[in-house]
Amino acid sequence: MHHVLVTVLFWSLYKTCRLTGWSAILPFHCINVKNLAAAGPQKFTQEFIDKQVEEFEVGKRHLANMMGEDPETFTQEDIDRSIAYLFPSGLFEKRARPAMKHPEEIFPKQTAIQWDAEGRPFHFLFYTGKQSYYSLLHDVYEKILAIERHQDKMRNKGLFTSDTKQILLTGSRWLLKEEIEENLVENISVQDYMRLIHLMELLLSMPYCSLEEEFILKFRKQLEVQSSKYEIPALQYDPQGVAFSVADGRRKSAKASITLRDSGSGNITINGRNYLHYFPVLQNREQLMFPLLFVGMMGRFDIEGSVEGSGHSAQAGALRLAISRALLSFVSEGEVEKMRQAGLLTADPRIRERKKPGQEGARKKFTWKKR
Repeated sequence: MHHVLVTVLFWSLYKTCRLTGWSAILPFHCINVKNLAAAGPQKFTQEFIDKQVEEFEVGKRHLANMMGEDPETFTQEDIDRSIAYLFPSGLFEKRARPAMKHPEEIFPKQTAIQWDAEGRPFHFLFYTGKQSYYSLLHDVYEKILAIERHQDKMRNKGLFTSDTKQILLTGSRWLLKEEIEENLVENISVQDYMRLIHLMELLLSMPYCSLEEEFILKFRKQLEVQSSKYEIPALQYDPQGVAFSVADGRRKSAKASITLRDSGSGNITINGRNYLHYFPVLQNREQLMFPLLFVGMMGRFDIEGSVEGSGHSAQAGALRLAISRALLSFVSEGEVEKMRQAGLLTADPRIRERKKPGQEGARKKFTWKKR
């Protein structure tokens, strides 16, 4: 009975693919994306994209009916789950597995048609190969000239002053090269990116740059406040009313758990042993004590820790991260931000690099011999 059901499902999916096009379930890398810059006018037109979207919607409804789901509430997660069920694959490369994605995710984002029916380009910078980028440089330079004209006007009236309103850029950064490329839908070099940022900084350094504040902020991105990502656990109390905090930490394959008790005498035990005996190397002991020294709370807490895995250096790093996280319940928000900036709340993502075939180690090569 199970074989009959699977056969019916595959036959239904076959008919769906005949109706909606086989590209809907092809792996991503099977779609031949040509060099759009060299292809000339032969691009994916909007009519082509609209047709693919229409076929995708029809295929999604057929797939929902096959799986016994409501087509109106059939989400992309349901589509992925259904394709994985109907086309099980053991391939390690996920991009090589069958998938049914929205055409906007499959076909690359591209600029609108830039030439008329006879092939004549609309923009005078078309033959530079980067018309959007050079057009942006022209816009920035026009803003600079506009501010210079305003400065000359203020000088003629005797009202010029360099102490003008400045643009508040705290907590923001310039857009990255990849973000600029996404906005322009063009690939630019590192030199092109640096030239653009240099022009923007020149514009920003002018006395009356606030006149173009809206234009400048288009190329700035607000940074998230990192300290808000850390959930500060509430203090716990034992039957004697002593406050304590519990936290975990990891480094490499070492896992550590810490219990930080307030109103202590500074005793530190690791796996039931005094930390001086557990860590004979001074560097590991200093790493363990650094969070307490940083917040000025040496000798205030009794610390009980357990750690397993990896070596002493990685274990000391895991314990340091656990102690730092446990201290969050005892310090102010300002101290939390200082700890974050010092790197105490950031887990070390580094791991041992694997040995490569054909060489002696991860990076080291065999000694070369002529014979």
